[in-house]
Amino acid sequence: MRTLVVKTTSGTERPEATNQAFTVAASAVAAGADVSLWLTGESAWFALPGRAADLELEHATALTDLLDVVLAEGRVTVCTQCAVRRGITEQDVLPGIRIAGAPVFVEEVLAEGVQALVY
Repeated sequence: MRTLVVKTTSGTERPEATNQAFTVAASAVAAGADVSLWLTGESAWFALPGRAADLELEHATALTDLLDVVLAEGRVTVCTQCAVRRGITEQDVLPGIRIAGAPVFVEEVLAEGVQALVY
């Protein structure tokens, strides 16, 4: 099975797109794929404790539950520039979430056998 890198760029202002990215990442984890979820732009806020609960979407799995699935078996990364612009530091994010920049993202998506999706 290929590695899946999912990048989400939106937050509560685009709940369907945001939830879709988390749903795809969590579904891929459940299917046994190696998953890397990148939180960029307004999605960076979901790296903070309690912030995933801010997104509510009718008939969708709670973002907190989806994030828990990805954190348990995959990787979650906040974009460095996105974090800095929002005043988010390593000390602020949930356990298991890292902050990394474009070189790490590029390395992940250019690896052999990787599928990348951007929401």
